[in-house]
Amino acid sequence: MTTPRPAEQGLRLIPFAGLRYVPERVGSLAAVTSPPYDVVVRPDGLNHLESADPHNIVRLILPQAATPEARNEQAARTLRDWLAEGVLSADEAPALYVYEQRKGELLQRGVIGALELSPAEAGVVLPHEDVMPDVVTDRAGLMRATSANLEPLLLTYVGGGTDAAADTGAVVERTVLGEPLLATTTEDGVDHRLWSVTDPADLELVTADLARRQALIADGHHRWATYLRLQSEQQGAGAWDFGLVLLVDTVRYPLQVRAIHRMLRRLPVRDAVAALAGSFRVRTVDGPLDRAMAELADAAAAGNAFLLTGDGSFHLVTDPDPELIERTVRRDRPEAWRRLDATVLHATLLDHLWHVPDSPEQITYIHDTAATVEMAARHGGTAVLMHPVREDVVRELARQGVTMPRKSTSFGPKPATGLVLRQVD
Repeated sequence: MTTPRPAEQGLRLIPFAGLRYVPERVGSLAAVTSPPYDVVVRPDGLNHLESADPHNIVRLILPQAATPEARNEQAARTLRDWLAEGVLSADEAPALYVYEQRKGELLQRGVIGALELSPAEAGVVLPHEDVMPDVVTDRAGLMRATSANLEPLLLTYVGGGTDAAADTGAVVERTVLGEPLLATTTEDGVDHRLWSVTDPADLELVTADLARRQALIADGHHRWATYLRLQSEQQGAGAWDFGLVLLVDTVRYPLQVRAIHRMLRRLPVRDAVAALAGSFRVRTVDGPLDRAMAELADAAAAGNAFLLTGDGSFHLVTDPDPELIERTVRRDRPEAWRRLDATVLHATLLDHLWHVPDSPEQITYIHDTAATVEMAARHGGTAVLMHPVREDVVRELARQGVTMPRKSTSFGPKPATGLVLRQVD
């Protein structure tokens, strides 16, 4: 475990000429957008997006072909074709982009730009989750082939709050009073608006303010690791020293934190429950799903808790044997890390009791609760439903230089993919 040194230099966000869909060349902006690549539930979500519009961004972020090389080349060819046909076009002037998401009482605003890359030990951008090397390799191949950042990471930082008159947040609030570059409503009912910031005074203010900040990676750890890998491949300074991000001031706009669930493809629910005898307390709870999830939330307030389902029944798993936890969970981490649900799930349940390796053939990570249950039922597997970790726990562990088990959290709302892209070359 390493503790990051204080950052001598904070965040550096620079303008870029955004690559955006030309509205006249597509059915609608909503029809060409997508959730982030790792939120698209395959195959149904992928097929739905592909059929929504022939130019949906999913054809770039999740190209379909027999091999990784063929997928990457297909995405690169598609991007070249769309540029040549005028489906996508670069803005004339480099800009930062103010991005707003709104649905009912939910309102989130932030700034999209090209962020200077820095390793975790610099203490400027703080990761909080481990990554899977094969996913980084996959994303690196796609970015390398397309020479583009196709979707922004979601980063949070602690800004000056609503009372600050001369910080990035003030620029954001001033910018949204003007006419947006685009406005659309996606099928989930979220309104999206985008503005450009090109005024030199505003850009200078953002630069000065962010130079004092550090950021937490809320969503996009694999893309951040991909940015760093591609940067390391370059000779000298250049455009690969920056990556596309959305920065949100969590003081003004607190993010929502949700859990990421697991679907165990080859472990039936009855076998999963049987293997816990004597190690955890397991009790059957009543459905439907919403009611069972409420039981999980109540139990999670007192300690480790998981909900197993997939065969129509619901099993609440709580109260692990303390001696078993001591024996199976590594001891060279803070106590807050050792007691995380994701830590106990992977170290004690998956590794020790269920003997399920953490590989794509065995475990699927899904953000949507109902989709996890439906997929488990379809495969005859087990849905392991989780309760979210508090944001303050995540941030404090990140500040200590401690990464959480992969796919421990889902921060949101996530930016829609396809509203603005960045060409690296």
